[in-house]
Amino acid sequence: MKVNEKVNEYKEQVIRWRREFHENPELTWQEVRTGNRVAEELEKMGIEVTRMAKTGVVGRLVGQKPGKTVALRADMDALPVAEKTDHPFRSKCDGVMHACGHDGHTAMLLGAAQVLADMKENLEGTVKFIFQPAEEGGLGALRMREEGVMDDVGAVLGIHLWADIPSGLISLEAGPRMASADKFKVSLKGKSGHGSMPHQGVDAMVAAGAVLTDIQSIVSREVNPLEPAVVSVGTIHGGASWNVICSDVAMEGTTRSFNPSVRAQLLESIGRIVEHTASSYRVDGKLDITSITPPTINDPDVSAICAQSVEKLFGADPITRMEKVMGGEDFAYLNEKVPGIMVFVGIRNEEKGITYPHHHEKFDIDEDSLAIGTAVYAQFAVDYLHS
Repeated sequence: MKVNEKVNEYKEQVIRWRREFHENPELTWQEVRTGNRVAEELEKMGIEVTRMAKTGVVGRLVGQKPGKTVALRADMDALPVAEKTDHPFRSKCDGVMHACGHDGHTAMLLGAAQVLADMKENLEGTVKFIFQPAEEGGLGALRMREEGVMDDVGAVLGIHLWADIPSGLISLEAGPRMASADKFKVSLKGKSGHGSMPHQGVDAMVAAGAVLTDIQSIVSREVNPLEPAVVSVGTIHGGASWNVICSDVAMEGTTRSFNPSVRAQLLESIGRIVEHTASSYRVDGKLDITSITPPTINDPDVSAICAQSVEKLFGADPITRMEKVMGGEDFAYLNEKVPGIMVFVGIRNEEKGITYPHHHEKFDIDEDSLAIGTAVYAQFAVDYLHS
């Protein structure tokens, strides 16, 4: 039986799973109910289940014939967003919502697991179903990698339902797709004093202004203009009163790039500026960096296999090109370990009023896209193992 036929058989079940997860969202590292339900459904399918990374779940399906191992990944966590839709299955948890499509990712991967379990007799090799916690800034993929989830895997595929792509279209091109993401915090320490006598103090606020301005020159004057890069400062805090020289300032921001060497260059340049600019204003400067995720880069060979899978399922018409985005995805930690691909499946449908961006309180998905994602997961696994 073809993958598409099996997917149609379970289409309504995948939608029910998605709505169940949507009603019961759980924040990063709190995916207890979600993980338990995923494990329960996998066990019903006869798939071996392992728990790891606190709330993560890994299913392992061994085909009747020996072969390679391929991994399929979905993320499970929700966001601290208060939902403002009128769905009967809207979130039951105040201030928590699946506003990025992870409920759909989890449901699609469960659907693919059921499809592949039904096709076990013809499966060559092993499929790992990775249900990952803590994608939203919690480094769940890194934690799972450190616990060995990728050690025996030859390739990995993840799917992201994407609000900027019309429903029915799929993006799977090779190369950089999502940016690296790092967080930086600059701390500046001077000496307070009376605002009328600035010479008696050391003004951290003036130094902060200079640091902030100098940081903005990195992309325009130090990075190759053919390399996309971002340095943004999002918060700045300092000062105690209108007539007191500010002694302490803290600012936080982020860097984004698609090239690992540019990523390192950005952080090195910020460090140099903080040190020397602060010193020129007689202020002590300190830089703290939190690495969030490397860039997501689709492997050419894996992308080619996936393109063949999509054409088997739907023909070439649904394949579209999507410009890479500066958002980060910790799936990068998995395909940093082995060749992989992040596939973007469109969910935008203006006729249905599904037009809101990710992380919006009215974010929604066209549920017709769930069958598409389910089929791509399953067909890719079959084709990779048979390649």
